[in-house]
Amino acid sequence: MTNIRIALLDMNNNHSNQGFRNIKELSEAFRNGSEENVSIEIFDVRSKNEVPNIEDFDIFISSGGPGTPHKEGLEWEKKYTHFLDSVYEHNKLYLRKKYLFLICHSFQVASIHWELGNICQRNTLSFGVIPIQKTEEGEDEFLFENLQEPFYGVDSRSFQFIEPNYHRIEELGMKIMAMEKFCSHVELEKAVMAVRFSNEIFGTQFHPEASPEALLENLKNEKNRNAIIENFGIQKYMETLDSIENENKLIATRAQILPRFLQFAKSNLLAMA
Repeated sequence: MTNIRIALLDMNNNHSNQGFRNIKELSEAFRNGSEENVSIEIFDVRSKNEVPNIEDFDIFISSGGPGTPHKEGLEWEKKYTHFLDSVYEHNKLYLRKKYLFLICHSFQVASIHWELGNICQRNTLSFGVIPIQKTEEGEDEFLFENLQEPFYGVDSRSFQFIEPNYHRIEELGMKIMAMEKFCSHVELEKAVMAVRFSNEIFGTQFHPEASPEALLENLKNEKNRNAIIENFGIQKYMETLDSIENENKLIATRAQILPRFLQFAKSNLLAMA
């Protein structure tokens, strides 16, 4: 029987976070639904400087987290960017690939590392359920296959990826798969919301792991609640509450993207066994 080894990279820097709990839930559901032996190991990247050896694992999911994605001279940063390069380079050289999903903070760190555009601080926190628009390339993205246009995801950003360097992205063979559908102010540039870094590496600025229960828990936080009202108004806050149980919004995104990524990785790993 094939062994599939999953590494979950916790980027929350010892802060309590609903998103990482949701990542664990989806990974455990994948394990429980697999006939193969699936192991899951957690690495506390920013708090304990723990980064997995890529040779020991097949699939990696790297979480969101608080704070700046720009380098501050910390020990974990060099280890983490080496990890990113190791996965990327491994897949150029070997038939048995490594699969990596990058979420929010991890997505921003990778985008800075590979010099894909301007990752800058927002004037205000963006938080809530937002519409996300597939790009032309994203319309053919299998991770988005059963999602409506636009689809919806949980957004939680103090920083954002804007002004993509299209020359650099094309040079590396990467593709922008989704963008913000709208901005709260027309003069602001739309943020990049998803990138296919390679056939095996995918990343999102939004949180595809988010569950309705987690969002409700986060809305108890006054800072998050005020962020929605300040950016979009009380009507948007009420719409966010309404969208939580909408099967075509948050529930659909959670059910599709990460589970499809895990199944895709599993199928390819089994084909190489």
